[in-house]
Amino acid sequence: MKGLVPTLRGCMSANVYPQVPDGGWGWAVAVAFFFVEVFTYGIIKIFGIFLQDLTNHFEESNSRVSWIVSICVFVMTFTAPLSTVLSNHFGCRPVVMFGGFLISLGSVSTAFTQSIDQMYVTVGLVSGLGYCLTFLPTVTILSQYFSKRRSLVTSVASTGECFSLFVLAPALSALKDHIGWRNCLVVIGLLQASVIAFGALLRPIIIQPTPSAPEEEEGPQSPLKQTESKYELENEFTRTSFSSVDSGVQSISSSRTNLAEGPSPSRSAAERGSEQTTELQLVEERGEEEPEPAALPSTPLKQPTAQQEEKAEPRAARPKLLDFSVLTDCSFICYSLFGLFATLGFFAPQLYVIELSVSRGLERDRATYMLSTMAVAEIFGRLSIGWVLNRQPIRKIYILLICTLLLSLVLALFTAVSEFWGLASCCAAFGFLFGTVGSTHIPMLAEDDVVGIERMPSAVGVYVFIQSFAGLAGPPLAGALVDRTQNYGSAFYTSAAGVGVGALFLGLVRPAKLGLCCCRRKGVMQEEKQEDTLSEDTPADFLEVDLVVESSPEKSPADSASV
Repeated sequence: MKGLVPTLRGCMSANVYPQVPDGGWGWAVAVAFFFVEVFTYGIIKIFGIFLQDLTNHFEESNSRVSWIVSICVFVMTFTAPLSTVLSNHFGCRPVVMFGGFLISLGSVSTAFTQSIDQMYVTVGLVSGLGYCLTFLPTVTILSQYFSKRRSLVTSVASTGECFSLFVLAPALSALKDHIGWRNCLVVIGLLQASVIAFGALLRPIIIQPTPSAPEEEEGPQSPLKQTESKYELENEFTRTSFSSVDSGVQSISSSRTNLAEGPSPSRSAAERGSEQTTELQLVEERGEEEPEPAALPSTPLKQPTAQQEEKAEPRAARPKLLDFSVLTDCSFICYSLFGLFATLGFFAPQLYVIELSVSRGLERDRATYMLSTMAVAEIFGRLSIGWVLNRQPIRKIYILLICTLLLSLVLALFTAVSEFWGLASCCAAFGFLFGTVGSTHIPMLAEDDVVGIERMPSAVGVYVFIQSFAGLAGPPLAGALVDRTQNYGSAFYTSAAGVGVGALFLGLVRPAKLGLCCCRRKGVMQEEKQEDTLSEDTPADFLEVDLVVESSPEKSPADSASV
């Protein structure tokens, strides 16, 4: 029992590394992220198994029931800045654990609702907020544990939602047929409570570089040591005592006093020269019994004030709860617009692909295989993009741009095919490319081409907040066009157009970042030139000036007064 307490304290404390570990406790965080994906996005994707039960039980239309998922997704993305603020203030671990409690509470309470409007609150608001508080902090801290393997680990761990689609969907569907949809929701809520335990695995990470040796920090040639060596050489040359005020070395205070008062009239140059000659004769008579020269007396220096110490050693600034300064970064603005327009094509194809297949002459039973084809291809897409980004044949943002352009072309190709195998091929291509884009667009914020790992905690909240509007407006916009044109292909045209516009803004991210870097480099060069100019105008060390003035030939009182 005594050894258990220190072990638990060690598991709850932060991990300190000299550099990004690219592993270590990060593997436990990756496992936690996998199961967070299973019980967040995975549950949202399989919520459709309750669609027919809810419409029959409450006698509501499909559109009103589908708003449950729409509100949940909107709340999940719209409250992203709140998740960022709470994570920066309290840490990722308690926020994720509290989010897991909200998810479980929302699912269990949904089993006791008596109307669809109540489900808007339990699933849409409570569970939606819980999804936000669990997903974003987990993906943020996972990115901090990995650098070189970040893309591969994030892609593999994000397959949790696909795992939920294959394993939990059929299992829960069979369970629902035996115990009913209400009891099935209670079981889902109890399973989601495991997120609290996985959130406890999210130990914060601190990167603390190893300090160099004290000798290296102090430097072998500090100004004080150079002054001391200079004094020792001069003392060895003149073989005079440091206690002699008229020797070749004086303290700063005495030097300033002599400069201000001028040479004493009572002591002429001849008298001072005779005193130095007497001292030399005494030293020669002593011979080998000459004692070692005394140590250099410490020069009285002005003690720094408290304000100067704070300036010299500034304390670590507390991170901002929500840093909106990223909105002044042109590259981040372009990347946010990419996410805004690309999200228009993320949800509509999965909602309307079955109806599109039926309108092309396929039987509804065969049309349901299109979703399964998308899910299988999405797993391969997530794994493939992680492997490709880990090898880095070109810049990661260019790989994402290529995948986004191909995704736009595939969405437009949906309306040109009518056979089963043609639609299945388009679904496989869409699932593969959607997996590549969906698993990388948020972790891509950690790359230096966008905002970098240091600003990612604040940037991810702002980015997902902007993205939420497209997630809420995308499906209704596609549905309105379908109702107007009576053609399900219109939903895929709008999705292709949105992803295409997003690819355009994504292509502008790298040029925008290069433009900012050039401006910064110019500013740094100008500052360096100004510093060089000031260093040229700076006079010599005041100690050397005092020494030169004091060892100079005797001046007249008038010259001394002018000095």
